[in-house]
Amino acid sequence: MIIDTLDNLGKYVGLNPLFADVVDFLQKNDLNALDEGKHLIKDKDLFVNIQTAKGRTKEEAVLETHIQMIDIQIPLSAEETFGYTPLCDLPDFDYNAEKDITKYGTTMAQTYVTCRPGQMIIFFPQDGHAPCIADKDIKKAIFKVKA
Repeated sequence: MIIDTLDNLGKYVGLNPLFADVVDFLQKNDLNALDEGKHLIKDKDLFVNIQTAKGRTKEEAVLETHIQMIDIQIPLSAEETFGYTPLCDLPDFDYNAEKDITKYGTTMAQTYVTCRPGQMIIFFPQDGHAPCIADKDIKKAIFKVKA
């Protein structure tokens, strides 16, 4: 997991070749002006979902992991808190290959971190994360990057 400002995303391009395409997309597009929904950048290997997510409590938020994709999550309208637990500390649950997600039921996160507009958080396949913890709905961008 990485949390940083959007201005520093370029420092992480060595971690995945598609991160440079995310930086390029951010330089050419205003995320706040994009319509909600899925925007393909490099077919299935790189796209961004713009959505308004319902705010949840820590108890309502569900830990999840992805095997095929890395998440770069960017809150746009308000700060968002994320639960975090490393995959090695999570119990076994069924993986949904079609949706590339494992959800961990009522398992609570080990720790929490808050991300503000202008910041981003990157979750790799080894990072269990519980998004959308907030006291109101959150407009956000989620880049899905082939791992």
